[in-house]
Amino acid sequence: MRVVLRTPEREERELKGPKKVREVLEELGIVPEGVIVARGEELLTLDDEVADDDTLEVISAVSGGAR
Repeated sequence: MRVVLRTPEREERELKGPKKVREVLEELGIVPEGVIVARGEELLTLDDEVADDDTLEVISAVSGGAR
């Protein structure tokens, strides 16, 4: 599967599937609570299964606002 990491450098990684989103993040060394994972227009949960032919985007969750 192709995994696009939405970092300033926009990294791309190739991983073997099938596996759960949780396992993908573990393999990449990413803390699940800090990101959102999408497959196309679909937001995925940590228990969703992804396949070899999927393209995932891992997007950092950012919070903040006015005081």
